[in-house]
Amino acid sequence: MDFTNFDLWSGVLHFSVLSILLLLGNTLRRKVPFLKRSLLPTAVIAGFIGLVLKETLFASMFGDAAVEEVNGFFSMVTYHTIALGFIALGLKVHETYKFKTKRKQSIFSGLIIVSTYLLQGFIGIVLSLFLSYTFFPQLFSGAGMLLPMGFGQGPGQALNIGTIYENSHGFVGGSTFGLAIASFGFFWGAIIGVLYLNRLYKSGAVKKRTVQDSKRVSMQEIESPDEIPLAESIDKFTIQVTLVLFVYGVTYGFMRGITFFINGGLFGDFGASTVVPLIWGFNFIIGTLFAIAFKKLFMVFRKYNIMNRQYPNNFMLNRISGFVFDFMIVSSITAIRIEDLKHLWIPFLILVFAVGMATLVYIIFITKRVYPDYSEAASLGMFGMLTGTASTGVILLREVDPNFETPAANDLIIGSTTAIFFGFPILLLVGIAPISIVHTLIVLGIIGVLAAIAMSVLVYFNPKTKKE
Repeated sequence: MDFTNFDLWSGVLHFSVLSILLLLGNTLRRKVPFLKRSLLPTAVIAGFIGLVLKETLFASMFGDAAVEEVNGFFSMVTYHTIALGFIALGLKVHETYKFKTKRKQSIFSGLIIVSTYLLQGFIGIVLSLFLSYTFFPQLFSGAGMLLPMGFGQGPGQALNIGTIYENSHGFVGGSTFGLAIASFGFFWGAIIGVLYLNRLYKSGAVKKRTVQDSKRVSMQEIESPDEIPLAESIDKFTIQVTLVLFVYGVTYGFMRGITFFINGGLFGDFGASTVVPLIWGFNFIIGTLFAIAFKKLFMVFRKYNIMNRQYPNNFMLNRISGFVFDFMIVSSITAIRIEDLKHLWIPFLILVFAVGMATLVYIIFITKRVYPDYSEAASLGMFGMLTGTASTGVILLREVDPNFETPAANDLIIGSTTAIFFGFPILLLVGIAPISIVHTLIVLGIIGVLAAIAMSVLVYFNPKTKKE
């Protein structure tokens, strides 16, 4: 074997580049005052540095073919890391929190998240239909469905659905369009989030936290007494990585098996053209479901003394998810192809601006109704998460609630869990919308009805949590 062969080193070198970008982004995040005040995550800064370098220096030195190869690799990293991160989160065992909330509040938190997806999708479809049939015929009429994917669910899902639209429905540059929406969402979550935060400061609604507040010491439980030892015949962290990769392997086998039956004639052309791409695009959801199933199986094993120790460790699984999500963000932004957006910049900016503003206004309104006693903290957390990622929401939330004294952080967690069940029909609509203009209009009507129902429940039947 020739160890000097570049093919053996290309993947390692690409990951080395991503690592260098993260280190550079972290340095700039800590040293540049503007970036420090912006609250932009390090991975986002690193991703835009990588994007600029790729589109300028790298492209001029190595040509378009090399750029396409790099884009393909980074897209692959984004695709797999979103699934690995969600599997790690799905394997986490039950956690306890310092505050108690009503059981039904988890339902309303999930409804807020899903209703925001519906609002983003409804506005996105209306605008993309209008723009594609008037001023910008080159715009894909179903492009608006990528707004809740990019803003609400992040770059991994935006890439997956954008790729499906590109490969199966003829949306030229669909994957790049989805990634660009997700990247712009980080700016909305961070920059607009900071502007909203400063407005709250000036109005006196919240107080600026002091240096003393930020030095809170949290004794996070790294290991519970009934877990496997930290280091025995096999390292404990190795077990966590093994569990995650095992579940992902099972996920792949399941998707491959379903694809085999569908390609054999099950569901006809609809199955091959629509269902199969959705299955592979929803790899992270299928992986999460298998992770939860295996977690429940481990609980049964422990109940009947088949398994005497607890194998999943929440602290290490959190570190795994944080690791892969950081790489997902930097790789997804770097993988954007500027060339694909050169004729779509104006409709793109119209879409993201309109949906971003609507998200901000809606979140401020609805959190005042559902969480009247801590609406400022709840609105910052929800807005950050529903334009960027959960980490963006937590960053904004900690500016007003550094010790997590309100249930706002818990609302993000339990809301995201219940939103998986509420939001699953939306993911099916995502696959149906681009088939034809008729399907797009049908999906628009369904989303409008669902949004009206969800918002009505939130406004008129919310729990109105009281202070304890």
